[in-house]
Amino acid sequence: METLDHFEENYQPTSDEKTMAILSHILTLVCGFIAPLVIYLIKKDESAYVRKHALESLNFQISIIIYCIGCAILTLILIGIFLLIAVGILAVVLAIIATVKASEGKFYQYPFTIRLIKE
Repeated sequence: METLDHFEENYQPTSDEKTMAILSHILTLVCGFIAPLVIYLIKKDESAYVRKHALESLNFQISIIIYCIGCAILTLILIGIFLLIAVGILAVVLAIIATVKASEGKFYQYPFTIRLIKE
């Protein structure tokens, strides 16, 4: 398995790699963590670029699920409703930013991400 770290600055992803990286981020708006998981499992050995994007997106989606569970528990004291709305808006905005970065051939590291799955 090649790593993207040693050639990240000069690496120019192919159009197919960009497309798969874009899909690993934008499809999360439709189907949550399933899209980056499938892309990661299919493409992890073919492209370090796609693997890194899909893994980052997958970790972010898992983090969002954990945050939503915490917010759901906090709805009992009403603050969770506002936190759920904030987490939802943040998830959409950050997914769009990551999609734009992937289309530019750059890597985007999501903030507030618990990196449970590592390379």
